[in-house]
Amino acid sequence: MDYGLSERKAARSQPPIAIKILIAGGFGAGKTTLVGAVSETQPLRTEEILTDQGVSVDDVSGVEGKNTTTVAMDFGRITIKDRFVLYLFGTPGQERFWFMWNELALGALGAIVLADARRLADCFPSIDYFERRGTPFIVAVNCFEGARQYELAEVRLALNLAPEIPVVLCDARRRESGKKILIALVEHARTKNTALPEKV
Repeated sequence: MDYGLSERKAARSQPPIAIKILIAGGFGAGKTTLVGAVSETQPLRTEEILTDQGVSVDDVSGVEGKNTTTVAMDFGRITIKDRFVLYLFGTPGQERFWFMWNELALGALGAIVLADARRLADCFPSIDYFERRGTPFIVAVNCFEGARQYELAEVRLALNLAPEIPVVLCDARRRESGKKILIALVEHARTKNTALPEKV
């Protein structure tokens, strides 16, 4: 009898594990793009056009071409290996919307802090927030065309990250790149949550 086959069939008959993940980071880092790139359903977006009224409030230096902003959240879903259904919540980047983060963070397994190499300092509020909450997170450096490319060690040093926090490169526009960082987060979170299966 093929016990391995029986185990695989049993695993397929189990309902997938639902996992809530936050996508955070600074204004214009690519959060909406990432959710849209990996979601297997039409993502929910709450973007609005930037207006003249926001000029004195939102810092667009380095992202002058951006003309919309998330005002509530982005939402998408992706299934990984038929075992996990990841529900993705993209947080708003501007400080005036940070009051929503506590609600969005409830029940989250972990977070991806999306870093824009052009504006690395914009990561600090997200990193500080998840460190204070004890939420597992990784830092994913979104590789924008034309932006300076940093070594991962340079990013870790600049953001003063603990050695155990993964730092990875990504292209938020590409589905496969997005899937890899989602898997990296789940595997990192597994080291802090023994209730999760051993391997993704």
